[in-house]
Amino acid sequence: MRVVIAEDSAILRDGLTQLLTDRGHEVVAAVGDAEALRSAVTDHRPDVAVVDIRMPPSFTDEGLVAALALRRSDPELGVLVFSQWVETRYATELLAGDARGVGYLLKDRVADVGEFVDALTRVAAGGTALDPEVVSQLIGAGRRGDTLGRLTPREREVLELMAQGLSNGGIARSLVVTERAVEKHIGNIFAKLELPQSDEHHRRVLAVLVRLRGE
Repeated sequence: MRVVIAEDSAILRDGLTQLLTDRGHEVVAAVGDAEALRSAVTDHRPDVAVVDIRMPPSFTDEGLVAALALRRSDPELGVLVFSQWVETRYATELLAGDARGVGYLLKDRVADVGEFVDALTRVAAGGTALDPEVVSQLIGAGRRGDTLGRLTPREREVLELMAQGLSNGGIARSLVVTERAVEKHIGNIFAKLELPQSDEHHRRVLAVLVRLRGE
């Protein structure tokens, strides 16, 4: 996996570089601002970029704005937003196109290095990885509509876990039910949200987007 890291904290930037390198991944560039991020992605064509939100010069939303621009120019680029903050406006926009290959994790809530690397690998491969707190805040920023109101409480739980990037097996273990039960719930979710027939992964992403938008 080829990775670009965009993080203004030199200590965290070096730490991420070291932990990924130690696990056999190639960090092709580690930069400290959004402009350097754009250049690094153009020059190195990585599989995935790890991007902080608040970067020089204004330390507001430069990183997330750069991530949006990069995804527009190269939808195949994986982007994992890794920040202390939830920026609902641009985060929703980042997820509103093709959310495959997009992740959003909060620094303070990542307690296990292995889970972080697994999430990054999943995003690089075209999957999703969303912290539940991010999901919660994005939902709170939108309106709940009639579509989500069709789901049962258990189906909402399953959809929440789908948003976190869990597989059917992971959802089953979390809810202490069988995978067959999870498959049935997911089928009901797809039907109630009126999602078009397509591959399983794409339908899961569409379901998560409906959840995030509160439609």
